[in-house]
Amino acid sequence: MKYISIKATLLSVLTSLTLSACSTQQNSNVTSLRNLDQETSNLTDIKSDVMTLARQVGKQNVLMVFDIDNTLLAMEQGLGADQWYDWQKELNDSDRCNPQNVGNRFAAQGAIYFASAMRPTQADGASVVKAIQDQGIRVIALTSRGQDYRLQTFRELRRNNFDFTFSAIGPAGGYAEPFTPVENGRLSRYEDGVFLTAGQHKGDMLQALLSKTGTPLPEVVVMADDKQANLDAIKQTFGSLQIPVHAWRYTGEDENVRNFDSQKAAGQWREIEASLRQIQQVLGADNYDMSSVRLPEDCQLDASH
Repeated sequence: MKYISIKATLLSVLTSLTLSACSTQQNSNVTSLRNLDQETSNLTDIKSDVMTLARQVGKQNVLMVFDIDNTLLAMEQGLGADQWYDWQKELNDSDRCNPQNVGNRFAAQGAIYFASAMRPTQADGASVVKAIQDQGIRVIALTSRGQDYRLQTFRELRRNNFDFTFSAIGPAGGYAEPFTPVENGRLSRYEDGVFLTAGQHKGDMLQALLSKTGTPLPEVVVMADDKQANLDAIKQTFGSLQIPVHAWRYTGEDENVRNFDSQKAAGQWREIEASLRQIQQVLGADNYDMSSVRLPEDCQLDASH
């Protein structure tokens, strides 16, 4: 009996030491995480990083966030793409009466989104994202697009086989109505794992979404985005929360962005503008509204003299 008691005691001690070692190892993995800044033209590199983190800290402690435009999907042409939007913004700020200025670029882009298709930035993009999701890792999309582009956005995600529904955080399906994530912010929408943030600070938006959905803060955030400013925003917000961020700048569309031809885009716009207006006039403004797509009023007054 004494032998059995001693054996049981030794077994208990060994078990405690093993559990303590495992706990120490897990804590070591968590505390050893650091911010990571990388660039890649292949989403597979990001997948490998996420998988490694999931093994280190547990899949439930990792949050993977993908941007959409020029990260997962890209426009079939320059017209309507992010680079077109940036050109129009600069034109409106510096030469607002230029005939190539569409005026309300948001409304014009919505019409282009309605009429145009998108392509994946790389052929296996959807399967790479799904491979991460299949591991039980939480994966969402966070885009600067506003809720006005909701229908067009989900159409193209679905057509290109991207689905964030089953890997999303928060309630099933998201929220039926738009909401304001931060005080004095703009209306946004979270639906089927896609957060349409209307161009607001992505770090603040992600933190607000975690809070609204009651999702515990992750041990690490992995963010893939083609714009460094968005990655910096995530690092700024989560750095203040002592949460490391693996920031991946996706470069697969950089060449297309650099080679954007504003004159070609302007010519394409001239070719389709009248048709888009006619569709709206005949069928209504349910999917887009171009009534505000015109030069600013003062430019039109100058032109009439």
